[in-house]
Amino acid sequence: MARLLRWLALLVLLALAGAAAGVWGRLIAVPPRYDPWAPLDLRAEPDWLTGFKLSRLERDPEQCRAALGSTELRFTPVPDRDSGENCALQGVVRVSRTDLTFSSGFLATCGLAAAWTLFEAHALQPAARKHFGQTVARVEHLGTYACRNVYGRAEGRRSEHASANAIDLGGFVLADGTRIGILNDWKKTGDDRKAAFLRDVRDGACRFFDVVLGPDYNEAHRNHFHLDMGAFSTCR
Repeated sequence: MARLLRWLALLVLLALAGAAAGVWGRLIAVPPRYDPWAPLDLRAEPDWLTGFKLSRLERDPEQCRAALGSTELRFTPVPDRDSGENCALQGVVRVSRTDLTFSSGFLATCGLAAAWTLFEAHALQPAARKHFGQTVARVEHLGTYACRNVYGRAEGRRSEHASANAIDLGGFVLADGTRIGILNDWKKTGDDRKAAFLRDVRDGACRFFDVVLGPDYNEAHRNHFHLDMGAFSTCR
């Protein structure tokens, strides 16, 4: 009996390997939603393949811009440029607005912009509807592109801001004009809904951005959420 089970397990593994090879080689057709090599549809409900497909978009600016074109995000492609200071811009777009407005337009890598569309639709707005019964109308950000090292130090590695691969969020304004600021509303000192909303936003951002840092991380982030698509994975 044990030998039979081992043979059955081996056959199952071989079948799975064959199926995977067939999908990889495009010999077996599967619906795009379940095909890891199909382009990411930024309008679709996120699933277990979304992160993998999003990482592929980051490495393919042309496909990424095509994916962004199917969303409500308004953007203009920006020509690649080398700053000469290790702050090159590659695969960057200038974002003007989405279904909501921003305190100002900003530069962002296409991968960061793609992650934003998912975050806005599946984390930010659901959190606003959950806690306030309305949507976010405006996002206040503290910038994306800055040719500098981490924390502005004289030495050390470059920040993700140095390639427009990060955005810092300072606050949100709801449709009725209510403002929710991270500096004043992170702690439960007044309307607890605001603090709960901000925590849901922070946690939701972790689904789509590689790095999410907020007031719980350190004093430097007491007044904003830092979101980026860097090489590390941190959510605090």
